[in-house]
Amino acid sequence: MTKNVGGLDRLLRVAIGLLLIAYAIPIGFPQTGWNWVGWIGVVPLLTALVGSCPAYSLLGMSTCSRQ
Repeated sequence: MTKNVGGLDRLLRVAIGLLLIAYAIPIGFPQTGWNWVGWIGVVPLLTALVGSCPAYSLLGMSTCSRQ
């Protein structure tokens, strides 16, 4: 698996993932019937940790700096 997620992209993915998971738990957010949607935040966290995004691979994109 090739790396295709750059540094700034990783940082944003971690922030968005944590925010979504905080909504799912809910920490600081009101309890609604839609809180389960926040568990989608696991996906950006995993792609940030691994450094590879399957959607970027399909589209031929990369946010990594050129080497």
